[in-house]
Amino acid sequence: MRSILILFFTSIYLISCGNHELNQDQIPKHETFKIESKQVGETRIINVWTPSSYQNGNEKYPVLYMADGGIKEDFSHIANTISKLIADKGIPPIILIGIENTERGRDLTGFSESEYDAQYCPLTDGAKNFREFITQELMPKINSKYRTSNKKGIIGESLSGLFVMETFMQHPESFDFYIAFDPSLWWNDHYLVRNSNDLFVKFPDKEIKLWFAGSSAEDISKYTNELNHVLENKAPNKLKWKYSYEPKEKHNTIFRATKEKALMWILNDQK
Repeated sequence: MRSILILFFTSIYLISCGNHELNQDQIPKHETFKIESKQVGETRIINVWTPSSYQNGNEKYPVLYMADGGIKEDFSHIANTISKLIADKGIPPIILIGIENTERGRDLTGFSESEYDAQYCPLTDGAKNFREFITQELMPKINSKYRTSNKKGIIGESLSGLFVMETFMQHPESFDFYIAFDPSLWWNDHYLVRNSNDLFVKFPDKEIKLWFAGSSAEDISKYTNELNHVLENKAPNKLKWKYSYEPKEKHNTIFRATKEKALMWILNDQK
């Protein structure tokens, strides 16, 4: 039985560190361009979805960035969800920027001293370069090509959720709002959660919003629940946050099950 469980969790982590593909969603109308990145040393493919109102006016829009943003990944899924929510007046219009993966495990993980982590993600510690690619190269490109406001956020699940949470906790000034579904907070012997008190002490005096969720996956919910407890006691003064514990959802269902309420909470002025 123990061997079966090990095999099960290994398969989950291999999926997390590899390319995350979703092929069931209708591809929405969008634009695609390539950008040469010095930070990651690669050409990256970027997908851009704009709301229908974008074409008829001069309004500026907030921007939501996402890794796992290829056409065969989560881009179409989230673009279609956002489109429906806007049409239903559940959220204000927003631009979606999808970043297609190359080496997912490398780009979405920071440094790890854990030998346990190495067996699942042999290429790691690229999060710093990937974050600098987004903030120093991609953001200026997007701001020059599209009518963007000064509000920007990031969304991700699993290993991409880890990147969201690492950015939120270590470089919170990078974005104005953060969404993470089942973030892989076990990474590096749950470093972010272990050091959360110290990290929050250094938090900037800036209004930031965070929505994060934990499923029934015990190796993840253990740490999302712990982080929730830390925030209940020592959340930064200007941080607005919400934790959604979803014990009826599995690691592979929580994203689709909770995406609407995450976007509605984060993009509206809810307390």
